[in-house]
Amino acid sequence: MNGFRLEVRFFRTAAGTEPVREWLKSLGQADRKTIGEDIKTVQFGWPLGMPLVRKFETDLWEVRSSLRGRIARVVFTVYGSRMILLHGFIKKSQKTPATDLNTARKRLAELKDRES
Repeated sequence: MNGFRLEVRFFRTAAGTEPVREWLKSLGQADRKTIGEDIKTVQFGWPLGMPLVRKFETDLWEVRSSLRGRIARVVFTVYGSRMILLHGFIKKSQKTPATDLNTARKRLAELKDRES
């Protein structure tokens, strides 16, 4: 495991795209750095809880990053010794939007189908 607690991987679609990587590339450098540091904290400190990590349900957690004037979330799963980043978004309301949670759920189901 290269000395890491968890190995971080991006979820890859059947078409070969990595949605979280693409989303991160669309953000500014300062935002990418903050989110990356938060993911690294989870990687080395797993398991973690609030305020940085919140569990949604079985096999789904979120990394909670505070950016300048807004909030980002990266939904992930832990599969063996891997932290797989399923979905990233900028949070615009108090409650996590159902569409974002459903996107993460679909990607998790796709991942489980492929791994079995």
